[in-house]
Amino acid sequence: MRTLGALPKSVLILEAIGMVVLAVAWLSLNQYITLPTPLASPLAAVIMIFIGIALMLPAAGVLFLGIARAAAPQLMNPGSARKKEKNDDTDD
Repeated sequence: MRTLGALPKSVLILEAIGMVVLAVAWLSLNQYITLPTPLASPLAAVIMIFIGIALMLPAAGVLFLGIARAAAPQLMNPGSARKKEKNDDTDD
């Protein structure tokens, strides 16, 4: 069984890129770093924040599905929880 924290590499890469974008936006807004002219505006920083959050959402979705599968396997995989009906000889 996989642990809940085990994420696919593609999701981890998106998560890391999202964190970097959020960090750059924060550093730019607080004027710790100077970005090129098109990226130096406050509007660009707000857009970077939304992009960073959007890149981090797949990891949250994968973790949510993992927790849901662990907490309620019958709801997430309804076909696997069904038991075969026993044939009763008295009904024939």
